[in-house]
Amino acid sequence: MVYMMTNNDTMNQVIAFSRSMNGMLTFIGAYPTSGKGTGIKEVSGATANDGVDPLASQGALTLTKDGHLLFAVNAGSNSISSFIVNENGTLTLVDVKPSGGEQPNSIGVSGNLLYVSNVGSQANNFASNITGFGIDANGRLSQIPESTHILSTANAQPAQVLFTPDGSKLLVSELTTNSLSIFNVNRNGTLTGPVINNSNGTGPLGCHFLSTGILLVTEAGTNALSSYSLSENGRLKVVSGSIPSGWKTACWVITTLNERFAFVTNTLSGTISTYRIGHNGALTVAGYTTSTPAGMTTGLPMDVGVSNDGKYFYTLNGNQGTVSVFQINDDGSLVRLQVAVWTPELYFGSQGLAVL
Repeated sequence: MVYMMTNNDTMNQVIAFSRSMNGMLTFIGAYPTSGKGTGIKEVSGATANDGVDPLASQGALTLTKDGHLLFAVNAGSNSISSFIVNENGTLTLVDVKPSGGEQPNSIGVSGNLLYVSNVGSQANNFASNITGFGIDANGRLSQIPESTHILSTANAQPAQVLFTPDGSKLLVSELTTNSLSIFNVNRNGTLTGPVINNSNGTGPLGCHFLSTGILLVTEAGTNALSSYSLSENGRLKVVSGSIPSGWKTACWVITTLNERFAFVTNTLSGTISTYRIGHNGALTVAGYTTSTPAGMTTGLPMDVGVSNDGKYFYTLNGNQGTVSVFQINDDGSLVRLQVAVWTPELYFGSQGLAVL
């Protein structure tokens, strides 16, 4: 299955596609979140452009590791929604809870623990924060007391909240402060910290941890990807600093299952860069491709995902509401197979992609 989110400002919905054995997608349904998105309203940040990337975040739509639950942000109604993923891939809404702040835009999940980042609003006196929730076996959410943390500044504009592979730490990338904040996760689900690290480049947005603990971070301002090692005390050390993608606004990142390659979407250039990952996390650029074929309206790729069999890569085109489908070759190159649609008209303002 592949899921995307409409972020519609009247009624947010999750769009579901079934995935065939050859990676191709077929639209199967739209599932209301019982919340509202922002629509095409721009959010201040390095990548907002004519309704593309309205939430300026990675992780607006997030699956649990086992694929049984799906979570979505409702940035227009300050809430988060949880769905059960049924055996046939359809969704059943089970809960909607206030996000603990204003304009939620990213969700990180580890086991039965969920944290959401809230952009905040200076006009309404809501600061940028993160807030934690427990997840029960049925997907229902309960806010954890004393789990809300204000970020490094009131208008830090978080771009992603993400757990380390072992769940012991939580990372928040901050667009406006060029910071990478690391929190320690306590046994009761609360956090201590943060340790605030400087991003190597400007506009840190999308993040991804390798199984080894190496951290990859896109830089929308520097148009690059950096890698870091993470120490037990929450300090980051640069492995490869700001390796240019060669294109504009490097924003989202995901790796192949074998972690030999990373894919980065260069949103305003309409391209996807492939990076080769060395054994120690060192990065080199291996090539690129366009999100949509020549002769078609240029798709501006945003959110990303890789199928659980490791064979296919998917990206959401924010200026179309379409999903581009690629086969992943052994050398990390991509072969476009399809541009999947769920509505005959171009759809602006969508955000979030989750892949099974």
